[in-house]
Amino acid sequence: MRRPVLPDTLAPGWLVVQLLGTLLIAATLATAREHQPLVWVLYGVSTLAWLGFVVTDHRWPRTAQCLLAASTLIPAMTLGIAEDSSAIILCVITLGRLATMARLSVLSIVLVGSADIVLALVLDKGWQGLVDAGVMLLLLLLGLNRRQYEVQAEQAHALLEQTKLAQAEHARAAALDERTRIAREIHDVLAHSLGALGVQLELAEALLAEKSDVDSALATIRRSRRLAADGLAEARNAVAALRRDVPSLIEALEALVDAHHGVVDFEATGAARPLPTAATVSLVGTAREALTNAAKHAPGVPVTMTLEFEEGTVRLIVRNEASGVAGTGFGLTGMGERLALADGTLTSGFEGKYWVVSAEVRA
Repeated sequence: MRRPVLPDTLAPGWLVVQLLGTLLIAATLATAREHQPLVWVLYGVSTLAWLGFVVTDHRWPRTAQCLLAASTLIPAMTLGIAEDSSAIILCVITLGRLATMARLSVLSIVLVGSADIVLALVLDKGWQGLVDAGVMLLLLLLGLNRRQYEVQAEQAHALLEQTKLAQAEHARAAALDERTRIAREIHDVLAHSLGALGVQLELAEALLAEKSDVDSALATIRRSRRLAADGLAEARNAVAALRRDVPSLIEALEALVDAHHGVVDFEATGAARPLPTAATVSLVGTAREALTNAAKHAPGVPVTMTLEFEEGTVRLIVRNEASGVAGTGFGLTGMGERLALADGTLTSGFEGKYWVVSAEVRA
């Protein structure tokens, strides 16, 4: 949440400055040794302008800025006739406050400060005028430097807040993307598994209704049971992904190779690099489906799996000697749809005596 920018009169540091300035003005007036009524009238007007600035700075900032400018210019008009240093002290107090106001433009501050300096040089003749002008010039420069520091600090704070908001929004978007990916994964798994299961059960029902081939019906029911078990396992894997980070592609493929009941020759070529989650999940799902089909339709036959990292693309190739029977097509169709969502493509078919599944994603 962005921290509200407080006006100068409400910021704790500036409360101290306002109070200190008021006390210094009061002390200066209490110790002034002036006998000319005009000087006291001008001092009184300047003090009223200062108090008006303190009171109105919160609600009417433009009015307050004009009153503050008046409170520093009016005592400068007495520099030539004041009997002591009270005039320059009042100028220093009010000009110092003016020079550090971040809401005032630099041009406005310089114009008011320059007017004070010119009044000192014109009204207070001799070396005293030069001293007074030098003091006000030094104070003006110090105040502007302090003001610049305040402005930069506020800008840095605003930039930090914007960075935090951007990071939080990025994290939220990443979480939403991950949830969308998991939802799509579960949807694809259930749609594929339940669709295939429905087809198998319809076939079993037809066979049993005709009572012509009970053995085929039983085999179909067994396949249905395997489909249900495989779908449940994949759904559990997708849900489990909610509780852990997705591993790297090579690590995930090596885990599949270790879990496969058969010989798998796995090789990764090219410079490995991190991939988007959707691409990783799609390629791992393709490898799982290809290994499952190899175990079903060519049991005991060695499988070769190659992962190729190329510039702009990553390709997964799973190859095994064909038994003459292709897969059912349900799993590879689902993998093709999932790869398409990850900006990928899937091809499968016979190459001589080998059955080859090739998946490619842009990453």
